[in-house]
Amino acid sequence: MPNSNPNNKPVVLVTGASQGIGKQAALIMARAGYHVIALARREEKLEELDDEIIKITGENATIVPIDIKDGAAIDRLGGVIFERYQKLDGLIHCAANLGDLTPITHFTPREAQNIIDTNLTATFRLLYSMSPLLEAAPQGRAIFMTSTVAKEPRPLWGLYGATKAGLEIMVQSWAAEQTLNNIVATVLNPGAVVTGMRRRAYPGEDQTNMPHPADLGTMILELMSPTREKSLNGARINFRDTEHYQAFLEKRGLK
Repeated sequence: MPNSNPNNKPVVLVTGASQGIGKQAALIMARAGYHVIALARREEKLEELDDEIIKITGENATIVPIDIKDGAAIDRLGGVIFERYQKLDGLIHCAANLGDLTPITHFTPREAQNIIDTNLTATFRLLYSMSPLLEAAPQGRAIFMTSTVAKEPRPLWGLYGATKAGLEIMVQSWAAEQTLNNIVATVLNPGAVVTGMRRRAYPGEDQTNMPHPADLGTMILELMSPTREKSLNGARINFRDTEHYQAFLEKRGLK
């Protein structure tokens, strides 16, 4: 972590920050005045993100090119964040592995474990390492991305859906345990959004009227707001059920 936070801004960690919703979340939070710690595997993509954040804010982000499956590295990151900032004001967890859309029994054990480690085990390691830092913040906020298939099982989506369902239960249980601090955590289902993952899942799909990651901006800012009520801790929110989605439809002339 070679970069620092010279102006003592609130600090947010964004996983999966090199592309898609994660990248847009990092840009949104940078515009909102946060120092962004951007985590993803591909260093060159993180450097591109850093260049964009410099153009927006005049300051560097902190880029962390590690694999979310590397639990020891996540633990070390938590230690470094504590040494530098003593707290973490926000966590936006977007990193995920779709895997192949195939019957569950067609996965090899190794392929299945890779999806489980990315989507589920890594969520535990983030909670393990970052929860004390969120507790130390005046108003810790966290968003964990989920999927419709966590609640609506579909053929070929079983392993991905199971890991997202596990993420939801884990995060909501953790959120319910946060009674002695000001943490407010949200499980957010963005629904169908134009991302690389979506294109892999539905090649050839007409995405003309589909939201892009940037269209989640106002939703993310609301969920990360320091004024968000504690009573909303642990909520599961579908983007399409919100006024933010209605605003998107109106903006596109679809309503």
